[in-house]
Amino acid sequence: MNPLRAYGDRHNDGMVQMSFTLELAPSVRAKEAAKRFAEHHGLSEPLVTTMEECAKGYSFFVVYGHSKHSVDADAIDVVELESPILERSEIEERGKKLGRKIVVVGACTGSDAHTVGIDAILNYKGYAGDKGLESYKAFEAFNLGAQVENEQLAARAVALSADAVLISQIITQRNCHKENAAAFIEMAKAQGFRHKMLMLLGGPRIDHKLALELGFDAGFGPGTKPSEVASLIVEHVHKAK
Repeated sequence: MNPLRAYGDRHNDGMVQMSFTLELAPSVRAKEAAKRFAEHHGLSEPLVTTMEECAKGYSFFVVYGHSKHSVDADAIDVVELESPILERSEIEERGKKLGRKIVVVGACTGSDAHTVGIDAILNYKGYAGDKGLESYKAFEAFNLGAQVENEQLAARAVALSADAVLISQIITQRNCHKENAAAFIEMAKAQGFRHKMLMLLGGPRIDHKLALELGFDAGFGPGTKPSEVASLIVEHVHKAK
C-alpha cells in the first residue's frame, strides 16, 4: 500500500481540519493569528472557517488546510485483542453449560469519580442499545461504583470468588490511571489471586497494548460494547473450566 494522505475533496489532497483556542478576542488580528498558528503546524493555504468567542478574551477556531504528511499503514504493528464477539444466545448457552453464574466485579478505582464507563458495561441498560452484563442470565455482576480503593476492590473480588475484575479509569492526569491500575495488579500478585481471575482494564486512554503492559489480560477503549466484554469473559471461563 502506498503512503496515505488525508482525504478531503479529492484523493490524497491532504485536507486536514484543526480546532483550537487562542487567548485572543475575535478580531481580524485574531483570525490572522489562527492562520499562522495552523501554518506553523504544517498546514498550507489555511482557511479559518470558524472564529467564535468561547470566553472573555478567548477565541475558538476551526481551520482547514493542506497537510503534506502521510502515513504508511503497512508499517504499523499494533497489538490487537483477538476475541470473537459472540451472539447473546451463544453467551447465554456457554454460561449455562458452566452450571453456575459467572461472577464479575467492577469499579472506578482511586480518586476517579466517573462511572460512565463501568456503568455502560455492567449496568442493565448498557450502551448504544447493547445491554450490560446485569441483563445476562449467565452473569452475576457487581458494580462497586466510583472512588473505590484498590484494597476494597481486591477484598470484594476475593470474597465473591470473582471470575473477572473490571477496572475503569477515566481520569488520566499525570498518568494516575497507569499508576493506579498497575498498583492493583501488584496487590493481586502479592495477595496470590492475580492468576485466579481475568483482569480487564478500560477507559478513554486505554487500549489492549497498554493494558498488557500494565499487567492486565485485556484492555478496552472508547466505544466498547458490553457484548464484547461479555464474549471475552465467557470464552475465558469456558476454556478454563
